[in-house]
Amino acid sequence: MEGLIPLVNRLQDAFAALGQNCLLDLPQIAVVGGQSAGKSSVLENCVSRDFLPRGSGIVTRRPLVLQLITAKTGASVDAQLTWDENFECACELVLYNLRQSDLTVLSSAYAEYAEFLHCKGKKFTDFDEVRQEIEVETDRVTGMNKGISSVPINLRIYSPHVLSLTLIDLPGITKVPVGDQPPDIEQQIRDMIMQFISRENCLILAVTPANTDLANSDALKLAKEVDPQGLRTIGVITKLDLMDEGTDAREVLENKLLPLRRGYIGVVNRSQKDIDGKKDIKAALLAERKFFLSHPSYRHMADRMGTPYLQKVLNQQLTNHIRDTLPAFRSKLQSQLLSIEHEVEVYKNFRPEDPTRKTKALLQMVQQFSVDFEKRIEGSGDQVDTLELSGGAKINRIFHERFPFELVKMEFNEKELRREISYAIKNIHGIRQVLPCFPACSHDMAFEAIVKKQIVKLKGPCLKSVDLVMQELINTVKKCTKKLATYPRLCEETERIVAGYIREREEKTKDQMLLLIDIQVSYINTNHEDFIGFANAQQRSSQVNKSAVGNQVIRKGWLTINNIGIMKGGSKEYWFVLTAESLSWYKDDEVQADSERAVVPRGVHGAGYRALTSGRVNATNLAAGELDSQSSEKEK
Repeated sequence: MEGLIPLVNRLQDAFAALGQNCLLDLPQIAVVGGQSAGKSSVLENCVSRDFLPRGSGIVTRRPLVLQLITAKTGASVDAQLTWDENFECACELVLYNLRQSDLTVLSSAYAEYAEFLHCKGKKFTDFDEVRQEIEVETDRVTGMNKGISSVPINLRIYSPHVLSLTLIDLPGITKVPVGDQPPDIEQQIRDMIMQFISRENCLILAVTPANTDLANSDALKLAKEVDPQGLRTIGVITKLDLMDEGTDAREVLENKLLPLRRGYIGVVNRSQKDIDGKKDIKAALLAERKFFLSHPSYRHMADRMGTPYLQKVLNQQLTNHIRDTLPAFRSKLQSQLLSIEHEVEVYKNFRPEDPTRKTKALLQMVQQFSVDFEKRIEGSGDQVDTLELSGGAKINRIFHERFPFELVKMEFNEKELRREISYAIKNIHGIRQVLPCFPACSHDMAFEAIVKKQIVKLKGPCLKSVDLVMQELINTVKKCTKKLATYPRLCEETERIVAGYIREREEKTKDQMLLLIDIQVSYINTNHEDFIGFANAQQRSSQVNKSAVGNQVIRKGWLTINNIGIMKGGSKEYWFVLTAESLSWYKDDEVQADSERAVVPRGVHGAGYRALTSGRVNATNLAAGELDSQSSEKEK
């Protein structure tokens, strides 16, 4: 397991040397915190060296990928050379034949030194030069105006005083632009931090000073957004020695106030006075140890506090994290490897100077572009977009949803339309008075004038729909040409030619659409079945209603007839059946086919109709002339 961290370091260096972002989501630890939170001091204490730039404002303006590697001491070298007596003579012979310069290089190889990835082969043994190189490299990319950049600086430090560890020092969170910094500097820094900590394989080292309210910690706030459960976050509390008298961070360090899965670790860094006075870091570590042992609130957990313990925990946590993510990491790496091997196999016998090969490759790429375009329009592409509608689906939406919506949006004022109809009829009459027996011709002319004006309004929604479809086709072309990005000239020309052809078709489509609307305006066929007169409309409506309703039973129930002179014995109850065409009643509830019916016309209105539609009907509520005569004749 000790080789996991160096393995990840080599992968990071390989991707950085190629100038490409690592697409494998490598396990790593990102250091996050506000300005002056103590991030730099924590990193320097882990290395036991002063090597990071310091100053006011934003000092860290580029991500610093810090790779700490445990170097072997000279004693360990001697032990390795003489560990087996059987090889003692051979080792002495090899050492004897080495030149003096080689011995110097061998001894210096195990001293503390640093290497930058952009300065290959150069070793920095003076850590003041390391600080200067970081500043120079930062200014080279970001300039002198305190700007920031997401391009990382890779620094590797070999030392016997460190544990193998990889940390990414990110710019401190700021609120107000300083100097020539852009107004959105806060958002830029936030986006850069989120770019690193939003990865699932990234552990978050949230640095928060103890002399501020933990609930207002910028580092914990950002960590909470991407890690709500606190599974990937490690809390570091700095400046414990600067807290007000009578206060402490005991509840925080005991993981009671804002609990994290990986807990909190407290550290005490050097003050600015100690830094200006060149206080040795080793002496600062001894003072830190003394502080935790002597403080009454922290002495019971002194063995779990301090920079050495933090370094040990980070090494263990990163190693375990790499081990846990190794299966998924290996699977993803193998899938990418197979993809690359397949691509290499395709171009295995490729000869760039062969003209036939060039022509064939060109035809294949153009044909592939055509296939991709067709698939995106037909909806059978190999890459389905799950974020938004595109291609044929969006065009279908324009036809079936957007175009009807544009038609509904057309302004329609009924009052204004009635006024226009009135004015049209009067203007068509002119000074002549229309004859009552011949009003149709003038009304038809007014109808055509109004309808033509409404038909012309359709041009706007139709032309807008054509523009939307054309824009979606252009976007589809751009998406399909992304596969030709390896050949920029071919990609540009393909996009230009296809887009130009689409625009030519656009003009012809608009002309054809306007012509179709003009045709509709030029002649209105009023003999069409959709144009029917009022009488025919009324007749058709009655026929439709009659055929739809038929002789359906509307209601059944008991009918009470009273206060009729010919009926002796007072009121009587009858079973009635009300249909769409007639009203029938019987002496009992058995409906017989040969029973005599009393037919009441359907034009029963007012109280009589309301009585019929109620549960029990009283005949006195009906109009006297409607039921009296028929009830006396039909009653048995």
